[in-house]
Amino acid sequence: MGASNDSQSIRAKISWLDLHIQPTLSITLTLAAQPDNQFKCRSRVPSWHLKSYKHVRRDGNDLPTQGKFLIDKTKQFAVDGTKIPDVDFDVGESYAGLLPISNSSNETRQLYFWFWPSIQPEPPKEIVIWLNGGPGCSSLIGLIGENGPFTWMDGTYKPVPNAFDWRNLTNVLWVEQPVGVGYSQGNVSIKDEPGLAKQFIGFYEQFIKTFDVQGWDLYLNGESYAGVTFNDPILSDPATAQSITLKDFYLFHNNLYGYNTTTLVNLTTRHFDCGYDKYLEKYFTFPPPQEPFPILPTPFSKNPQIEKCDTYSLMAYASQFINPCFNIYRIIDHCPVPWSVLGPTDEGQYNPAPKTVFFNRTDVQKAINAPVGTAWIACSSKSVFVNETAGDESPPVAQTSVLTRVIEATNNVIIGSGNLDAQLSTNGTILSLQNITWNGHQGFKTYPSTHPFFVPYHPNGWNPGSRAGAGVVGSWGEERGLIFYQVRFAGHLLPADAPGAAYRVLEKLLGRIKSLDEPGPFTTQKDVKNSTMWTGGFLFKEDEGVPPIDGYEVERMVREGRNGTS
Repeated sequence: MGASNDSQSIRAKISWLDLHIQPTLSITLTLAAQPDNQFKCRSRVPSWHLKSYKHVRRDGNDLPTQGKFLIDKTKQFAVDGTKIPDVDFDVGESYAGLLPISNSSNETRQLYFWFWPSIQPEPPKEIVIWLNGGPGCSSLIGLIGENGPFTWMDGTYKPVPNAFDWRNLTNVLWVEQPVGVGYSQGNVSIKDEPGLAKQFIGFYEQFIKTFDVQGWDLYLNGESYAGVTFNDPILSDPATAQSITLKDFYLFHNNLYGYNTTTLVNLTTRHFDCGYDKYLEKYFTFPPPQEPFPILPTPFSKNPQIEKCDTYSLMAYASQFINPCFNIYRIIDHCPVPWSVLGPTDEGQYNPAPKTVFFNRTDVQKAINAPVGTAWIACSSKSVFVNETAGDESPPVAQTSVLTRVIEATNNVIIGSGNLDAQLSTNGTILSLQNITWNGHQGFKTYPSTHPFFVPYHPNGWNPGSRAGAGVVGSWGEERGLIFYQVRFAGHLLPADAPGAAYRVLEKLLGRIKSLDEPGPFTTQKDVKNSTMWTGGFLFKEDEGVPPIDGYEVERMVREGRNGTS
């Protein structure tokens, strides 16, 4: 995004945590508006990040009287961290409310934000911004379900402190954008991403003035359609983004679903008939041809000759027969679907336990300075663009130089993917990256999986209150200022499925660690005695950074060792 006079000093360093474009065509309109917020487990939470939480309630109606950012012009936004309904612990200092998207005295368009200062005694002068996708999904989804100070996991009784709260590292700002999302106010007026960027920059200028953060570093983070806002690498081409690589994705995961022969033959035949095999042979190479990739016809067409190439819809439909609760965003999910405190993200979405949505409650809205009476919904039921039929009219990113310029200016861009995501597969994202030129070369020269992605172990042992796995959780590669990483046991909402991995990525983005295979504890971890070794006989310090290999190969090695052979 560009900058105005008030934000020229902001040095933007951009991280994509599973940032992909969501094609707004045909069936994908609905799918793109349905984030997977299914957090099934609840149990104890490690205490190593939670030193600031106090399970107390203040008496009286007074707002906080002290805080890092509490000054006269921010008092109206102050939130009492002891009085958020159903949250029975003090979540600390925060500020929430509406700010206009311009300094015009008659401006009616406003974006809702919730700003949480870092709990570090002396945090650096930097702001991390988190955006969710959609388009039209609220960033409060991320706050309450992924990386905020507290999480309320689906199907669970109440919110709990989040051990992977990003405030442990720095100051974090969650923003509902563009106009038309969540609590934000005003009439929808944009037709594309440049219009959205203008809205956001206008809002952020007002935020800078209000909270006196002029000249602070800015780090942009998000997932899903937020990648469009940050200008991600996907071509706005559904064939490239989804269909081309799906044959191998579903064949690889057939051990989970056991598709019948007819389905697999149908899938493979379409793959060959549509020329996807030839396309991959030529362009899914490392390095790729140094030329623009051809954009294939969209498979979401009423033309029978083109529609047959829609392997995306074919396999989603087939999967639902086998698993009625098939979740295209995380294919290992199954029935029953747990209830969500966020409510349904789509009017037609199954809601197993209808009840008042948390952010629709009057007491909640009053507590967080939201406009009382707003019918809040996680993902807007109406288009956030003025042309409801065409949707986002932005040109394909591959036809612009925005991402190239961002990488070359910062040399600090991170893009990630969860391997359980069928909406936008890992290799589909990598294929699209091969069509982008940065720092003098097009694409990756080597498949970006050359290093193990290590996440520190939990100091308190098992962590069933979170989905945060530890150890070698995936792989990563880096070339010319761009990092790509993948996490095996994560889907579309990567910070929700793998919060420890997302936390580690943020540490890398902020410069707290040197690489994603760096051993040792989290930089904010206080108790490190068990962070690198467990005593259960299987996860020892010497295993750090060692990528997994084929299980049968391990068996062969053990057999040969027992027999004294090499």
